[in-house]
Amino acid sequence: METREFKNYVNGKWVSSSSGRTFESRSPATGELIGMLQLSNAQDVQEVVEAADAAFQKWRKYPAPKRAELVYKVSEILRARKQEMGELLTREMCKVLPEALGDVQEAIDMAMYMAGEGRRLNGLLVPSELPSKWAMAVRDPLGVVAAITPWNFPIAIPAWKMFPALITGNTVIWKPASDTPVLAERMIEIYEEAGFPPGVVNLITGAGGVVGDGLVTHPKVRLITFTGSTDIGRDVNMKAAQHLKRVSLEMGGKNAIIVMDDADIDLAIEGIIWSAFGTTGQRCTAASRVIAHQAIKKQLLDKLAARTAKLRLGDGLLPTTDVGPVINPKAVQKIHEYTEIAKKEGASVLVGGEPATEGDLARGAFYKPTIFDNVTPTMRVAQEEIFGPSLAVLSAKSLEDAIEINNRTNFGLSTSVYTTNVNRAFEAMRDVTTGLLYINAGTIGSEVQLPLGGTRGTGNGHREGGGPVVLDTFTEWKTIYVDYSGRLQRAQIDTDALVKKI
Repeated sequence: METREFKNYVNGKWVSSSSGRTFESRSPATGELIGMLQLSNAQDVQEVVEAADAAFQKWRKYPAPKRAELVYKVSEILRARKQEMGELLTREMCKVLPEALGDVQEAIDMAMYMAGEGRRLNGLLVPSELPSKWAMAVRDPLGVVAAITPWNFPIAIPAWKMFPALITGNTVIWKPASDTPVLAERMIEIYEEAGFPPGVVNLITGAGGVVGDGLVTHPKVRLITFTGSTDIGRDVNMKAAQHLKRVSLEMGGKNAIIVMDDADIDLAIEGIIWSAFGTTGQRCTAASRVIAHQAIKKQLLDKLAARTAKLRLGDGLLPTTDVGPVINPKAVQKIHEYTEIAKKEGASVLVGGEPATEGDLARGAFYKPTIFDNVTPTMRVAQEEIFGPSLAVLSAKSLEDAIEINNRTNFGLSTSVYTTNVNRAFEAMRDVTTGLLYINAGTIGSEVQLPLGGTRGTGNGHREGGGPVVLDTFTEWKTIYVDYSGRLQRAQIDTDALVKKI
């Protein structure tokens, strides 16, 4: 069967790159060639920005409830194709099928939620200090938004960015990760079918150093919304700052699950297994640390190691698979380098600690779920993001000690605390300094009616993922005063003094 070549989507048309070059997308599990994509260049970037900028002038005047109808139409089409899109996601990115279907459902949920915002887009209406004067603030769109998205949630994360951008009247250029571009192509086909006007939604594929940098530095792109590593996010922020662009960053994590001595140990283990090894540890919210109270650490580790050793690796489309591959062979190499670093620093490997190459696994990028013991807070495996199925276990003397260890990293995305003591739960709610906190649940999972984001090196203060606060990222506030008194009323003048003078 001939491999399909996918194209860029610019101004409502499918077009080839002027470079004449393409690149491959292959399955991390089997090496299967899934599609050929456009290796775009600077000229392509210029053309797609011009198209989005021209479309903005009409789109921003399109009534927000009508914009919402198109977004809701995307949710309907995506719901009808949920199984198909989930299976493609598993083939191209290789998270297990139930997780892939959850990725698609997240986009459906976000579309429905944001469609509702099309009839709200709440502003502010307040009383004026002067008579016969109206005072209010409304939201204005920014213009062209560039969404630069990662491979680990190739449908959900773009939805978090694109739906609020579109609802608020911006036009969008989507630059997907080069590991999952076919999914982006199929999503754009859904936008096209939903009836978005030409130039409102655009897609360009290619290398980050060319396409990504071109979007970041283009003067007509007003917002960069980026999800990826902290190092690249910092670079994006610095380049965009030279052009005074707004930048929304959602970056790395070094998330911990704190297990106290009064916790339900079996429940905690369920949460740890899911948080550490779900999506093969390739989530920004994945748990890469467990901070266990010293009184229950051995009991917890014994049970956790036994469960982890039984996890089954394989193709995510197989119902027998618990853990799929990592995204590519380069990721396997990085994960194993951290295993060697951990051992040199004095940590011990309880489970895993090596690539998985048995039988059919040799065709893919598999790494065995790994647990490190004897980890101290300053070790690199306790401080740096690995982004794989690697879990470091640390010890704490008390809740205060555990929270201090948890907060002492350059990241601040997600934390989980297992305790049956309500006072301890509220202490954690007060003192944990991450953007997300779960009590008696794992570190992963979000709902579209609440914002997602983190502190410190995880982000730059903006939030996405849901909730009305995400609208602030994609809009400017415009304050409006209407004076219908028929006379000059001088605001910010000492009227009492003026009266006395008269």
